[in-house]
Amino acid sequence: MGVTATKSGNLVVVGHGAAGLAAALTAAETARGSGRPVAVTLVEKAAPEDAGGNTRWSPSNMRMAGPDRVEPTFVQDMLAATQGRGEESYFARLAADAPATAKWLQSYGIEFIQPPYYLSKGPPRIQPVGGGANLIKALTQASIKAGVTFRYGCSAREIITKDDRIAGLVVEQAGRRETLPADAIVLACGGFQGNAPMMRTHLGDGSETMRLISPGTRFNTGDGIDMALRLGADKSGDWNGMHCEPVDARSKNSAPVVLVYPYGIVVDRNGRRFFDEGGGLMHETWEWLARNIHFKTPGSIAYSILDSRLLDITDYQRAIRSEVAPVQADTLVELAELIGVDADGLTAAVATYNAACVGDPKTFDATLKDGLAAAKTLQPPKSNWARAIKMPPFIAYPLVGAVAYTFGGLATDARARVLREGFAIPGLFAAGEITGHFYATAPNAVSVLRAFVFGRIAGHEAALHLAAK
Repeated sequence: MGVTATKSGNLVVVGHGAAGLAAALTAAETARGSGRPVAVTLVEKAAPEDAGGNTRWSPSNMRMAGPDRVEPTFVQDMLAATQGRGEESYFARLAADAPATAKWLQSYGIEFIQPPYYLSKGPPRIQPVGGGANLIKALTQASIKAGVTFRYGCSAREIITKDDRIAGLVVEQAGRRETLPADAIVLACGGFQGNAPMMRTHLGDGSETMRLISPGTRFNTGDGIDMALRLGADKSGDWNGMHCEPVDARSKNSAPVVLVYPYGIVVDRNGRRFFDEGGGLMHETWEWLARNIHFKTPGSIAYSILDSRLLDITDYQRAIRSEVAPVQADTLVELAELIGVDADGLTAAVATYNAACVGDPKTFDATLKDGLAAAKTLQPPKSNWARAIKMPPFIAYPLVGAVAYTFGGLATDARARVLREGFAIPGLFAAGEITGHFYATAPNAVSVLRAFVFGRIAGHEAALHLAAK
C-alpha cells in the first residue's frame, strides 16, 4: 500500500465544496508563485455529478457590505451571535481577509449582486451570480487548469503520521484502500449532519430523522472530524448546535425555504400557536422555529397561515423557494380540512389573534421590524407584523425543519491550523463547516464566506508548510 511522492511535497485536500476548492487552488497558486511546485490532490467521496457539498446547492450569500468591505461592527456582531463564546481572533481574521477573498473570486469571473430572496432588512449581504453551482464550476475549472488532481468517489478514512508529522491519508475507492502520500492535509469535508449516529449522540433522539436541506448535505458525515479527533485534535463549537431552516414539507427542491411566516401566524396540527412569529427578522427566528417544529411540534410539522394580503407584499415570491403552490381556501374551516389541522383549533387561534391585532394595519411594513405589535393580552405575543388574518382566500404552507450544517467541529486558529491541546498539529489544516467557532446560532450569511476565507488561508499555509520542509 502506498504511492511514490512527487514534486517538492504532497498536499491532500479532503472535500470539494467552497473550503476545499479554495484551499486546493490557493495552494497551487502559492506553490507556483514561490517556484516550489506542490502536488495537490483533492479527494471527494461524491461522484463528479454530485460533488460540491453544501456550497453547490446554496445561494452562497456572504455577509459583506460590498465586495470590497465588511461592516465596521462585523467582529462584534459575530461575537454577539455566538453569545461571547467565539474566538475574537478567528472572526477578526475573517473580517480582515474577506475583501481580498471576494476580489480573488472576481479574478475567476465571479460577479456579485444583492441577494434576491430576503424581504426584510438585515445585515448587508452579497451573492455570487449563479449561486454556489457557479462557484463550484468556476473554481473546479480553475483548479484543474492549475494542476490539481481530483479523485471522485474517494472517501478519506485515516490520517497517517510519522514522528508526529503528517505522512499520508488512507482513502477508499471502489472498495479498495490505498495510502496517498501527504506532507500536509487540509480537511474541508463539512460537519456531521449526514451521520445519523453522530446526530443522535450530539443533538438528541429524533435528530437523525431531520430533513437534510440539500442533496449535497448527505455527504457530510463527520469523517474529517473523526480522523482529526483520533489524532487528539481539540474540539470547538456548540456540539448541540446546528443551522436549520423552515422548508415546505411538500417540496422536492433543494432548500425550499418559506420565509413569509412572520407575516401571519404559525400553528401546529391542533391549530395552536406556539411562538412569537414577529419576534425578530427572519434570520433571527428561523433556526429556533425549524428546531422547535422538528423536536417539539406534534408530527414534526407546522403550518404558516396567512391571508390574501400576502400577495400584495412587493416581491413576496423572493422569500419562497418552494416550487409547490400554497394551499388556498375561501374559509378557515376548509383550509384546516385541506392541511389536516384541527378546524376548531385553527378558527379559535385566528379569532384570538385577530382580536389582538389592534394596531393600524397601514403601518405594516414587511421590509423591517415595523413595531405593529398585537395587544399584550395575546399569548404567545406577536411583536411585529400583527395584521389580522381576514381577507380570503386563506393561505397555508406546511413547514418542517431542515438541517443545513452542524456547529460542533475542530478547533482551529487564525491560520487555519488544527489545534491539539492549544497547539498546532504540524501539517494539518481545516476550513469550513468542519471547524467549530459557531455557538448558539449561526451568524447570518457567514458560512460560505468563512469557508472561502479560511479555505484560502489553509491552502496558503499548507503550501508554506511544504516549502519550509
